Amino acid sequence: MKRTEKKRKDIIDAAIDEFREQGFLGAKTTSIAKKASVSSRTLYNHFESKEALFEAISEIMLEQNRRMEPVSYDPDRDFVEQLKDALWRYVEVITDETALGLNRMVISELIRDLDRSRAFFSESETHDYPITLLISEAMQAGVIRQTDPAYATSQLLALVKNFYFWPEFFLGETPTPKEVLDDCVAMFMAHYKTDI
Repeated sequence: MKRTEKKRKDIIDAAIDEFREQGFLGAKTTSIAKKASVSSRTLYNHFESKEALFEAISEIMLEQNRRMEPVSYDPDRDFVEQLKDALWRYVEVITDETALGLNRMVISELIRDLDRSRAFFSESETHDYPITLLISEAMQAGVIRQTDPAYATSQLLALVKNFYFWPEFFLGETPTPKEVLDDCVAMFMAHYKTDI
């Protein structure tokens, strides 16, 4: 890692800590620079403002959530098993400790600032969930009924996040048994299965 890249990373890490501790409004760039062991001038060379820092952190969070590669449908495997495997990988990504920390920091600010929240969700809507490809290709293969794959994916992931992301996000624990994922997939399949 080049020296400038390391400084940028140190600034971002320090900003995440500062935003987490003080909130966006209470965070100070001088404190961020001190935590990163850089001068304020160096901080401003990398990020023109506290807002630019927050935007960079929001983008990192989105990248963390997109870390999972898109999953293709395999016609030689049972679709339900493929879907469960893909969902478990997704749960591992979104409940990773770093991802959770970023989500907590960013979401707390989005709750406070409606304009920033709108901009963030507008940006996040342009990115497909990795499971959308699997669902789309399964629809094309006639395994599940045709509809908007992004809509179907959102429905399924809302169920999964309710049991596996939000408890971890708010409580720091996952009290949900693994078998609940089977129920989520069964509900999805009951709605989307074909009559063939």
